Amino acid sequence: MKRISILAFILCMCFVSVAWGQRPACPTYVNWTEFHTKDMMRWNPCEKVLNVNNVGSLQKLGSYQTGDWVDSSPAVVNGVVYFGSYDGNVYALNTRTGALQWSFAAHGIVYSSPAVANGVVYVGAGYDLYALDAHTGALLWNYATGQEVDSSPAVVNGLVYFGSYDDNVYALNASTGALVWSYRTGREVFSSPAVANGVVYVGSYDGYVYALDASTGAMLWRYETSYNVESSPAVANGVVYVGAGYDLYALDAHSGALLWSDVPGSRVYSSPAVADGVVYVGSENGNVYALKASTGAVLWRYRTGGEVFSSPAVANGVVYVGSLDDNVYALNARTGALLWSYATGFHVWESSPAVANGVVYVGSFDHNLYAFGLTRGQE
Repeated sequence: MKRISILAFILCMCFVSVAWGQRPACPTYVNWTEFHTKDMMRWNPCEKVLNVNNVGSLQKLGSYQTGDWVDSSPAVVNGVVYFGSYDGNVYALNTRTGALQWSFAAHGIVYSSPAVANGVVYVGAGYDLYALDAHTGALLWNYATGQEVDSSPAVVNGLVYFGSYDDNVYALNASTGALVWSYRTGREVFSSPAVANGVVYVGSYDGYVYALDASTGAMLWRYETSYNVESSPAVANGVVYVGAGYDLYALDAHSGALLWSDVPGSRVYSSPAVADGVVYVGSENGNVYALKASTGAVLWRYRTGGEVFSSPAVANGVVYVGSLDDNVYALNARTGALLWSYATGFHVWESSPAVANGVVYVGSFDHNLYAFGLTRGQE
């Protein structure tokens, strides 16, 4: 029986409801429901606890040890954090105590990041897409593809969208798992779909970014990039941002026309985050970049000690990201200044932070999921 260590998670749930700018009215308790979050931009505009003034005081609140690497990015919904591990399990932990609520043994490594909607957890593992009861972990249904499912699902309007190494993008009925449509690209689909305004945007290893009709799967347009597309698109203000090869691309969401591309100086596997007119993305050269969303002009760069495959998360003026130098970073979103870092026991590879209710969650190759937050009195 594998040894699992549990340290207490301490959450502060003290919030002030403030309407600011064009940002949405925010609930008291905020969820991070899937890899992209529901806005498709890896941005939590409702975070009110952590900010540039106090994030330097982040402490490790707890960690949960699994049986192998944690490369899955966590989802946080209604007091539970969901994530997967290379040990083949999907985990659900209580965010207040860190206690295991349930685990589900899938048939294969869980690279995929869970999406949680309407009381169901959707996650890829092995060759399958699984639907699990969010409260109990009971299997509701699974759908077998022809190869591994690394792509993280997106759930919109009763359909769940994801890609597979069998070259296909899939849309399934979220309640039953029945196939609604599939679209075959030229190669494997590592990229996680972003769904906005009735369109599915996704990249393929064939070097194209695709825009597919969300209801039918019909191709609306495709754009040929310079290399394989492993990065997942972010969609904001009518623009699709995605990395491929040595470039970050900005494409018109309606036509696929190139608006701009920037060369960060090395391969881009990281998926971009977009907030307040700025695009944030990591690069294989160890840099985290901030670029002006309208032009691609580089506003700042921060160099870590290793490759950045982790995708940034943005919340309340802070950018959170992991690096292969074994650290998790918090950077000032406006200036790129280092505000805080924490050294985990091994690489923070593709697990990307989720930020909700004053806590930062991220996985590491040291087999742990970490939770960082402020201790009482620091808020």
